[in-house]
Amino acid sequence: MRFIGLCLLLAAAVQGLPYWKPGYRPRLVGIIGGDPASAGEFPYLLSLQDTAFGFRFHFCGASIYDENWGVSAAQCFQGEDVEDPSNLLVVAGELHRNASEGHEQSIQLSQFIQHEDFNGYTYSNDVAVFRVSEPFAFNEFVQPIDLPPAGHTATGDCIVSGWGTTEEGGLASEVLLKATLPVLTDRQCRVTYGDAFEESMLCAGVSEGGVGPCTADTGGPLVCSDIGAPYLAGIVSWGHGCARPETPSVYCEVSYYTDWIKSHVS
Repeated sequence: MRFIGLCLLLAAAVQGLPYWKPGYRPRLVGIIGGDPASAGEFPYLLSLQDTAFGFRFHFCGASIYDENWGVSAAQCFQGEDVEDPSNLLVVAGELHRNASEGHEQSIQLSQFIQHEDFNGYTYSNDVAVFRVSEPFAFNEFVQPIDLPPAGHTATGDCIVSGWGTTEEGGLASEVLLKATLPVLTDRQCRVTYGDAFEESMLCAGVSEGGVGPCTADTGGPLVCSDIGAPYLAGIVSWGHGCARPETPSVYCEVSYYTDWIKSHVS
């Protein structure tokens, strides 16, 4: 099943198809139009990696909640064995995926919990938490990110980060990329997505396109600062293609799930 999913994704990349497709885990590409990040700039960001093929394969982003837990998208764990996630690894403090700067922390997952009402076709409730097998050691390169107050509506410019590409259907960047995007109103989002856009989602993007997340950024953070300290406003979830004009990216709106996250991490 893993091999089939990888082949489907490669075929989609060649044809330039939309990258979010139910039934297999999206991989390979990331931030379009992004700028290189510096070491320690996003200490909350995690790389989720699969080791089932005998080597590390980055497939999703995630965020650090505390010493023992992280937050990502539920779709990132589709097809995984809930009882034995031992083939899944998270890397904190990562900058260059294929090089070591000496401050990375690689830790196996011991547990993950998808939202019980997650829908892999509509991407409703696209949130999950996961526990690591040993605690993160916090330092200047590895730190948690705050959650928003329950019910808060994010505004202004926010930052999305991940290991990305400069064009739709391209290959992953070896270096961490970042991009700043304005959060749009729900009304603006529904112009593009209609009823597929739910109240528990938010979207961000620029009308001209050319900047935004793509496949391997799924599960990664959209971080805003409109209430002071940076907080996890969104989780990269879905959209039509990558950074297309008049087509904002869609995120799971974390403020709808603040209480759910807190109730499942202990």
